[in-house]
Amino acid sequence: MGRMGGTAGLALLVALAGGCATEPGQAIQALFVPSKGEATLKTGLKQYEEGDYVDSQKSLVAAIDQGLRDRDRVNAHKHLAFIHCASSRERQCREEFRKALALEPGLELSAAEAGHPTWGPIFRSMKAGR
Repeated sequence: MGRMGGTAGLALLVALAGGCATEPGQAIQALFVPSKGEATLKTGLKQYEEGDYVDSQKSLVAAIDQGLRDRDRVNAHKHLAFIHCASSRERQCREEFRKALALEPGLELSAAEAGHPTWGPIFRSMKAGR
């Protein structure tokens, strides 16, 4: 396949994206440039890692509102659940896990996440209740 397959694939991408932009180059660029939602998600996850949960929550909600791919929405909802659980807001924690699981029923937490004493048991109960 080699070169011909790559050229055909690129042509298909241009054809499929043709109605999405005025220039084929813009359509291809849109595939590689992060959306505003993706940039805001990245900020929210960085804030989360730094322990700035108030701003992280705002950024994660904004990222969802700005538009994300399903995989990124799942990640945002999962981290919102962590924030709510850590803040003793169990109802909101469950709601965010519910949203994440609705998008990705097979969602699994990492070993470290699953072992957390606050949200690990809540996640397991939400997953079992599906």
